[in-house]
Amino acid sequence: MNLATTLLLTSATLSAILAIVSFWLPLMAPDYEKLSPYECGFDPLGSARLPFSLRFFLIAILFLLFDLEIALLLPLPWGDQLLSPLMAFTWTATVLLLLTLGLIYEWVQGGLEWAE
Repeated sequence: MNLATTLLLTSATLSAILAIVSFWLPLMAPDYEKLSPYECGFDPLGSARLPFSLRFFLIAILFLLFDLEIALLLPLPWGDQLLSPLMAFTWTATVLLLLTLGLIYEWVQGGLEWAE
């Protein structure tokens, strides 16, 4: 057998084994929380007009903002292969400095406090 056939056979066998195990492994009697359509802690059968915590919304938006800003740092490992790697590292340091200053500002303003 050549290498391609061996790799294909190995990956197909491993995929089949993992698929079979994933059907046998979970519990057969899931609890009520897993059967509910929402796992976020809100009652799906209650009123939709309940007040929503603005603090929760603010922290969720901050998490998304900082999480998406970190995606700007993903090309950093390839920055040392540029003609001038110092420029890539300068921009990276600038992004990290802005993120740090934003986090400090939110912390000082009390935006990260969950309870008052």
